[in-house]
Amino acid sequence: MASTVTTSKDSAATSRPGYGRLLRTRGAWTFLLPGFAARQPFAMLTLSIVLLVQHTTGSYGAAGAVAAVTGVSMALFAPYTGRLADRHGQRAVLVPGVLVHAAAGSGLTALALNGAPLWALFAAAVPTGASVPQVGPMVRARWGVRLKGSPLMATAAAFESVTDEFTFVVGPLLATALCTTVDPSAGLLAEAALTLVGGLLFAAQKGTQPPVATTADGRTRVRHASALRVPGVRVLVVTFLGIGSVFGGMQVSLAAYTESIGEPGLNGVLYGVFAAGNMLAGLACGAIAWKVAPQRRLLVAYAALALAASALWTADSALLLGALGLLVGMCIAPALITGYTLVESLVPAGARTEAFTWLTGAVALGQAAAVTVAGQFEDRLWDGAGFLVPMGGTLLALATLLALRSRLAGAPRGRTVARGVGHREPVAVD
Repeated sequence: MASTVTTSKDSAATSRPGYGRLLRTRGAWTFLLPGFAARQPFAMLTLSIVLLVQHTTGSYGAAGAVAAVTGVSMALFAPYTGRLADRHGQRAVLVPGVLVHAAAGSGLTALALNGAPLWALFAAAVPTGASVPQVGPMVRARWGVRLKGSPLMATAAAFESVTDEFTFVVGPLLATALCTTVDPSAGLLAEAALTLVGGLLFAAQKGTQPPVATTADGRTRVRHASALRVPGVRVLVVTFLGIGSVFGGMQVSLAAYTESIGEPGLNGVLYGVFAAGNMLAGLACGAIAWKVAPQRRLLVAYAALALAASALWTADSALLLGALGLLVGMCIAPALITGYTLVESLVPAGARTEAFTWLTGAVALGQAAAVTVAGQFEDRLWDGAGFLVPMGGTLLALATLLALRSRLAGAPRGRTVARGVGHREPVAVD
């Protein structure tokens, strides 16, 4: 009898979702490693632009505006990129995208170094942002194919959040180090080079990309409507806009604060602490077998995030700012992970890459708006006024989430959905 009980426990432990079991998924490493290399530059882009343009113009407002144009451009084009990837395959979209991005980033760098007018920098920022490769959503879509119907999907969402945040630990440190010790243009040039190399390596992994849906005669199936037609996705977009306001507000405000105290190199460290909090909380979220519904987890996590972000502007020392940044980072991860997890119940598999890019684009758009407003606050108000932006962004998003939380309820398992994402024929929700 004792032996039987022990065996039962061992079996339960073995079947429990966890990172070890997730990483043993067949074929996972073939897209994880190149995917990490390809998404690393994304964490460098905004900060590299801010540091370069601020150096050449002397204005955080101008630097934030150029970075904001990049973010808005990415936010507008990312969902379209995701839809194309769903229709034609990730490789067909990614290869030309990384080529354009490398060229556009190099062009923006050359214009800034040669004292080009602000309108020219804005013009160069548009293709730079529009061509940012959407590697994170593409990796998440590949997990969806590999783990269809598996309880490991929530673990995969947590793992991807941790991976994203690890890039935001390394990326800002690398961008700051390159821009402050090598040359102000080094960060953006390195970002362009890494995007090109990493993106091409990821695109080469054809065996793990999601299959393109086709009709009986082999033609690509047409989808007329956007994943944004799903009400829950629209609620998540607003939620992720608020998260983007935290990233953007922190980037500009930390850079301005560390320069005001004569320690510009400390910027990467403080932002790395913020991102490390996010990463550590993400690891914890993936290790927990949640019994609370994801809708409720999102509400609790977002309320905690808004509360923590509201305290940032009160910090009067680097040590306190680091501690508050760590706390804010720890509150972001649960909200991000739960939001991405909800996509599985809200959106059919054939439209998930697009849905993920809507969320990624929302973060970029919120970040762009926050960079612009925080830059103006830092130029026109007091040192640290930019920290008001994360507070305002998260409080507004929390109010929206509370008012529209009922829309986050997914369709029951097995129910046939004929509307919402524009399929010609009914599709069973996964």
